[in-house]
Amino acid sequence: MRILTARRTLLKMGLAAVALPGCLRIAGAATRPIAVVELFTSQGCSRCPPADALFVELAERSNIVALAYHIDYWDYLGWEDSLAVPENTERQHAYGEVLGTGVYTPQIVVNGQKDVVGADRNAVLNAVQPADGAGGLAVDVALSTAGKNIAIEIGGGESAEAGAHVLLVYYRPSYTAEIRAGENKGKTVEYRNIVTGHQTVGVWHGKEMRLEFPKSEIKSRGGCCAVLVQSADEDGNPKAILGAAQMSAVS
Repeated sequence: MRILTARRTLLKMGLAAVALPGCLRIAGAATRPIAVVELFTSQGCSRCPPADALFVELAERSNIVALAYHIDYWDYLGWEDSLAVPENTERQHAYGEVLGTGVYTPQIVVNGQKDVVGADRNAVLNAVQPADGAGGLAVDVALSTAGKNIAIEIGGGESAEAGAHVLLVYYRPSYTAEIRAGENKGKTVEYRNIVTGHQTVGVWHGKEMRLEFPKSEIKSRGGCCAVLVQSADEDGNPKAILGAAQMSAVS
């Protein structure tokens, strides 16, 4: 487990476009995911491949929204992670501040509330499983097509005190890396649901709401997206995830 001291960072805010009608998987009242699993990983970390393999299993489960954030702070070890983006590192630091964990790889955060070592299979499965009998996350989130746009619909429910962020997360469905230097030299690693960017696109105050975005940008951002309804502290740092929906890979 590689550890780096946490520092306070803020989520990047802004507006984004999304989606293609051929890659929708709708998560509504009957199909609420039981968990959102966020893996922070790096091609340059020797302890990450077992976590990446476990994450592939989780990404194939229809009742889990699984997102892999490749970070860049281990690039100096001899291999630059070709999938890393600075925003992913910023999100991990924000979690580290809220959870009091610092940041490390491989780190998994479940529902924005609990972190576990991503390579510890039993710990990861135990963190995910308790919500199974509870009917999933508390808030309904659904994706649907609306002409040339994609619609995000969020149901009503108990509102976070300061409002919850509606976070749009872009990702590419899969990638296989041949790592030619650094701690994982000579390994070929399969990756899934690789986050390419994320933006806050609205605030949910506990009432039903609907947002629409054009479909045009999704191809350039990886081909898929997820929507998270996530509470935040006064500095915008991420806290509990209240609801989520996900798009499967473009066919």
